[in-house]
Amino acid sequence: MKKNPVETILGFCVLIFTGVFLFFAASRVDIKKVDGYTVSANFLKIGGLEVGSDVRISGIKVGSVLSTVLNKDDYTADVYLSIDPSVKLPIDTVAGIADVGIMGDKYVRLEPGKSQAVLKNNDKILKTRNYKSLEDSVSEFIFLSVK
Repeated sequence: MKKNPVETILGFCVLIFTGVFLFFAASRVDIKKVDGYTVSANFLKIGGLEVGSDVRISGIKVGSVLSTVLNKDDYTADVYLSIDPSVKLPIDTVAGIADVGIMGDKYVRLEPGKSQAVLKNNDKILKTRNYKSLEDSVSEFIFLSVK
């Protein structure tokens, strides 16, 4: 079987392009765990939130999800977060779960309150907003329009 030099050069170009793409993707992704103080929050639904997911304030990463645990007493999800030590969260902070985009990745969105008192290591965020999926939103709209 005779090999065409054009095919060899084209294959080499594809390999180079793939390498450049992988290098670019690896340099852009921020998957390191944030070391800091730990806080927890309790949710009815977390919608597939995973360990290592971002914790963000105003779209800026300030922490990461350490673990998600099923609370066996009330069957809710306890989510443990690691927050950057330079970020001092007021005790009336609200935690919610949001989508990154259409790909389905989730993150914890924090909305700091106005309180002067701040959360400390192993404290709990008391105000939470549960994850609302697209199906939940559509069914809510349908039931509202029927009534």
